Amino acid sequence: MSMEATRPRLAYLTAHVRHVRALTPRLVRVTFTGPDLAHVVDGAPDQYVKVFFPAPGTRSPQLPPPLDDDAMSWYRRYLTMPDDVRPAMRTYTVRNARPRAAELDIEFLLHDDAGPGSSWAASARPGDEVALLGPHGLYDVPTGTSWQLLVGDESALPAIAAICERLPEQTKAVVFVEVADATDEIPLAGHGDHVDVRWVHRGASPVGTAVLAAVREATLPPGAPYAWISGEAGLVKHVRRHLVREREVDKRHVTFTGYWRLGRSEEDAGREQLRAHDRGEVLAD
Repeated sequence: MSMEATRPRLAYLTAHVRHVRALTPRLVRVTFTGPDLAHVVDGAPDQYVKVFFPAPGTRSPQLPPPLDDDAMSWYRRYLTMPDDVRPAMRTYTVRNARPRAAELDIEFLLHDDAGPGSSWAASARPGDEVALLGPHGLYDVPTGTSWQLLVGDESALPAIAAICERLPEQTKAVVFVEVADATDEIPLAGHGDHVDVRWVHRGASPVGTAVLAAVREATLPPGAPYAWISGEAGLVKHVRRHLVREREVDKRHVTFTGYWRLGRSEEDAGREQLRAHDRGEVLAD
């Protein structure tokens, strides 16, 4: 039996920094390497991993107890670790995976109010170690789609860039990305005139309001779209509601996920999801 066939669906992967490259003043690409990364499948363009960071003054993250295939069971065990032991964890898009080279790239936003991921990335050096869990992806274009709509903020930019790179020829897409200003813009590959990229500068506006207004005011192509929306949770909620309620987009053809929530940490959001799961509830979108 092959090693791939015997590996559990959930498994920790050890990764070391190979090199770090600044893409914009606030976006850094970190290339990781390590034997475990040869098992990462280059799957959906928006696939993501959980990244565990070492505590200050240590070289390696102390990981939660051994995994099984139940994500909720694993996460519950992670939360029960003592606060002074539990490693900081954040979720990031796999920008590129190169299993033959045992490498993958993750792009980190450098925030002014830096969390653990941003702080780690700002000082990352070759040889630094993290642990990964995943990947998993959501992007799934239904049969009969006429064109694609991609909407997000800068946290969704790595996934949007990966989706654009993999769009089949002749696929029409309209892309809205809200960023702070022009310094956050990066080249988005596509197939010429078939990909219409619209950068929306936030300025002093609250996160999500500028891109929501841009989508509402836009003249979009006819036909049946597939919409992919990610970024701040409020942005995602309002853009999805606009598409489904006002533009009558089939809600089954909308992929949406809140990458972060204004004023709340990933731990806060995770605990809320776990409580809702225990009550048998589905969190409102």
